[in-house]
Amino acid sequence: MAPKRRRFAELRKTRGYNQEGFAEAVGVDRSTVQRWESGKNDPHPWQRPKIAKILQLTAKELDALLSAELSASGGSPTDWVAAAESSTDDEFDALELARRVSASDVGSETLLRLENAFDELAVKYPISPPRELLQRVRRHSAYVSRLIDSRMTLGEQRRLFVIGGWFQLLGATLHIDLDQESAATSRLQTAMTLAQHAENSEIQAWCYETDAWRVLTDGDFARAVELSRVAQLLAPRGSSVAIQAIAQEGRARARLGETTETYNAIDRVQRMSDTLAQRKDIRHHYQYDSGKSLAYAATTLAWVGDPAAEGVAREVIARMEPAADIQKWPRRVASANIDLALILLRSDRLDEACNAAQQAILSGRIVPSNHWRALEVVQAVEVRQLPEASDLRDAYQGLKAIAKRVDE
Repeated sequence: MAPKRRRFAELRKTRGYNQEGFAEAVGVDRSTVQRWESGKNDPHPWQRPKIAKILQLTAKELDALLSAELSASGGSPTDWVAAAESSTDDEFDALELARRVSASDVGSETLLRLENAFDELAVKYPISPPRELLQRVRRHSAYVSRLIDSRMTLGEQRRLFVIGGWFQLLGATLHIDLDQESAATSRLQTAMTLAQHAENSEIQAWCYETDAWRVLTDGDFARAVELSRVAQLLAPRGSSVAIQAIAQEGRARARLGETTETYNAIDRVQRMSDTLAQRKDIRHHYQYDSGKSLAYAATTLAWVGDPAAEGVAREVIARMEPAADIQKWPRRVASANIDLALILLRSDRLDEACNAAQQAILSGRIVPSNHWRALEVVQAVEVRQLPEASDLRDAYQGLKAIAKRVDE
């Protein structure tokens, strides 16, 4: 055996492992262990916490053991750079480097960068395709999972649980958008578990609010009210999730035809959002703002059949429509056009209604979980036997076909 990793191999034997047993414990092939011990390859960053645990070392001690033996055997800086370049994911290489140079196995720098990464993804949520965003959420969630077993302070552990909870919550939201109910439920359960361990009532409240939206899209409006009420009980006073939970309750009550309770919810949302302190970018999915208040009011009023929905929906569109190119619309603009179409149909302004619905469908900004909302308009136009019905149905079928192709 080349002398490069002799002490590494000796420590492995001291811990009672032959190469085959050590490979099985780490989850790699025996040939991989042989390459590590010969100095031909380094363990990947995500493998090191498990190796350190098996060898009863801290992460710093393991890094020192590996690098010292390379140095003693004549390894050069060029060799180290070449090994590092084998990773194709620069973002996670950088995160791992930040972790390794910190005082603990995790470190505040790593946690801060994960928190910033989550905020970035939450800001992109309204304008990004859910499948694309979900891939990044998955990678970050996996990285958090690898850090869970690392040695850290109680404060760092709680902070990591909170970060993990946020990523799981956003992942659940994306699964709901994609109409992937089982995956959404699993992620919500994991987010809730992490939030409970961290004693974070905000994430717990968001879990209930998000689940309320999930069951509302399935047509279980009474259950949506129940979940929204639990979210309000858990939510920190005056927080974004407190307002969002009330808005969700209002939408569910509108579908149930409970007019008095619906208007009460709209009024409460408006009052609370007017005084809410902005802690994050207003585009952040978990930061409430006046724009979101308007968008939810437009939908709720349209569902309860209030003509005022037209003015509110038009204001949402005017505020947020970025360009004539409908494919650049934020999701809320597409949703507001559906709201507008619904209320215009009630007042027999049929051409305008069909045009608003057609634009919303063709924008590509209606996610699978909201296809039922577009279908409501299509079916209402078909019942009236309008000449636009055929084109509108074709556009809707095209929307469904695109979603099906992506899933295959």
